[in-house]
Amino acid sequence: MTTFARIEELGKHDGATVTVRGWCTHLRSSGKIAFIVLRDGTGTLQCVMVKKEVDDLTWARYADCTLETSVAVTGAVRADTRAPGGYELGVTTLEIIGTSPLDYPIQPKEHGIDFLLDNRHLWLRSPKQRAIARVRHEVEQAIHDFFYERGFLHVDTPILTAAIGERAGLFETEYFDEGTAYLAQTGQLYGEAAAAAFGRIYTFGPTFRAEKSKTRRHLTEFWMIEPEMAWYDQAMNQDLQEELVCFLVQRALTRCAAELKELERDVSKLETVVAPFPRISYTDAVTTLQAKGSSIQWGDDLGAEDEALLVADHDRPVFVCNYPKEAKAFYMKENPADPRTVLCADLLAHEGYGEMIGGSQREDDYDKLVQRIKEEKLPMDAYGWYLDLRKYGTFTHSGFGIGLERTIAWICGLPHIREVIAFPRMMHRVRP
Repeated sequence: MTTFARIEELGKHDGATVTVRGWCTHLRSSGKIAFIVLRDGTGTLQCVMVKKEVDDLTWARYADCTLETSVAVTGAVRADTRAPGGYELGVTTLEIIGTSPLDYPIQPKEHGIDFLLDNRHLWLRSPKQRAIARVRHEVEQAIHDFFYERGFLHVDTPILTAAIGERAGLFETEYFDEGTAYLAQTGQLYGEAAAAAFGRIYTFGPTFRAEKSKTRRHLTEFWMIEPEMAWYDQAMNQDLQEELVCFLVQRALTRCAAELKELERDVSKLETVVAPFPRISYTDAVTTLQAKGSSIQWGDDLGAEDEALLVADHDRPVFVCNYPKEAKAFYMKENPADPRTVLCADLLAHEGYGEMIGGSQREDDYDKLVQRIKEEKLPMDAYGWYLDLRKYGTFTHSGFGIGLERTIAWICGLPHIREVIAFPRMMHRVRP
């Protein structure tokens, strides 16, 4: 009876005969010995075929193998410290499952980024892309573990909505007889309703921004994690963000060491990510930036260059707190100490990666929230249900949003977030 084994499981079969199925990534032959390197999604395996130890048909099949041919190889598992994964396979039989023409688009040479994105469905098979995907998987699992262990409830929020969370960047669609609906920019408003019901919740889902941006930090479709906590003020909110980021970094360092090595990540830059993180006010940040030569004026939002300047002297992320009201969303609570500002903070990743988290204490005063909605010229009828949260038992609450792709790009040390999602959506890219 055939024993099928995945490459990551071969240690359990040392000395036994198994069949491994996968795709050819490297082929080499001396005429008497042939080598096939396979990948199967769990690892890579060197398979060694000796001509005199196999039948003529098996040896002939090797000649038909090309890059990305899918095969099933059978043979004895043997330990070898020189081999990738610590094991190799002594081949006795070889079966070709799916041929691959010689014109396979991605060859072992340099390719332009547009070419690779056009062939993203195949580029995913490369070692670097597999490493990124595994880091993403681990970070996603760590996020769920973090909130589960702290008693948060996971809540799924709508993707189609009539109420918007931000001023601009909206994808619109006609929604039957109900008028215009929007692809969700955030699950936060619904998360606030859930927090009033369950106390501490988090959402985890796709979000959409129709921003005509070509920067390395922007996608039109990305994933966001948005916790909302009843009875949390802004200081407690920042404490939780700090705890989460440290947790995710440690998880990656512990469980993704091989992947970070494949990506040539300087992990010393991650090992310094420990609490507490510096917390500076927006006002002080403007003063610091001006002293460093920036032309920023009080009231301006921070640009990417400003963010990079602020974190240049730090070895861990930095909170910038209490931005001007006009620079932030309508739902943020007015700062009692300075009504020009709101109780909020952006967490800026060091190494110049910019904003990773945006969070705030939410405005819990009904009248002030109504006034802010009017100032933003938002449709009041779309927010009736949201105002009910202040009308029927208002409460102190806070929350934040952490962009999954930006976080992973920072952890992996990648220059652009387009590589950390399987099929990136950007202003000029909707295929494959």
